Amino acid sequence: MPARPFLPYTDPRLHRPAAPVEAVTESVRMIWDDMIDTMEAMPGVGLAAPQIGIMLRLAVVDASSRRGEAVRMANPEVLHESVQLRAHEEASPNLPGVSARIERPRAVTVRFLNDQGEVEDRDFVGLWATSVQHQIDHLNGRLYVDHLSPLRRKMLVARSAKLRRG
Repeated sequence: MPARPFLPYTDPRLHRPAAPVEAVTESVRMIWDDMIDTMEAMPGVGLAAPQIGIMLRLAVVDASSRRGEAVRMANPEVLHESVQLRAHEEASPNLPGVSARIERPRAVTVRFLNDQGEVEDRDFVGLWATSVQHQIDHLNGRLYVDHLSPLRRKMLVARSAKLRRG
């Protein structure tokens, strides 16, 4: 399946929460497959469905060195987070050409519906944890720039828009 296009930062769908997934169905599994293809084409370590205009609480994350180990999540929620923080340079295809250093908990425990439709609790550490939290932000209508000061956010959004225009 070809990679899906990303919504631009100005699209209002990116700034509102996505709807919960009632059950893991064949259509949900097909969306996850499309999302993984799109994530690999970026390339990136995670993708949330709203980024490509699907307003469901679906995310995929693959921070493995080999790739091909994507975790498919429906309705992910953080149950526990570490006190220790980890800084990482974050970016988004919805705001191309810019990035910012964001601090997030180094480890999280997340509850979600897995690809079998079962509730799963899983621990994520390091880049995996950063990516999962980044995707959950998207599902809640937030982008990484929302963690920045209003002035820094405004500067990055303006720089991205200028780069897009050429």
